[in-house]
Amino acid sequence: MSGDTTIPGGPRPSVLSLTIKERSALYAAYIPHLKRGGIFIPTNRPYRLGDAVFMLLVLMDDPHKHAVSGQVVWITPANCQGNKAQGIGVQFSDDETGRAAKARIETLLAGALQSTRSTHTY
Repeated sequence: MSGDTTIPGGPRPSVLSLTIKERSALYAAYIPHLKRGGIFIPTNRPYRLGDAVFMLLVLMDDPHKHAVSGQVVWITPANCQGNKAQGIGVQFSDDETGRAAKARIETLLAGALQSTRSTHTY
């Protein structure tokens, strides 16, 4: 599915699935400096800033799939300086699902958010 598919009422968001099995991978993908929180998703699909996306997140050993909508706020292109992974940063939506995803990730990362280890976004 692409972000350019049109349905009545506007563009249809792209659907992305992301399974993160390790705490270190979650730390590297989470974007805490966004007001509503967000996550980096490795992808080679073309996106533009502001594109709507719908994510199905599976976080570590949590059996629950977190269905969260969001908006592209960061793009890391292919062959980026510093060998960063190609992908997009998605800010979580300002609704119950976005708040729940942010809270769950921050609970899983308790204590690690103050680390100076590098991530996909800084």
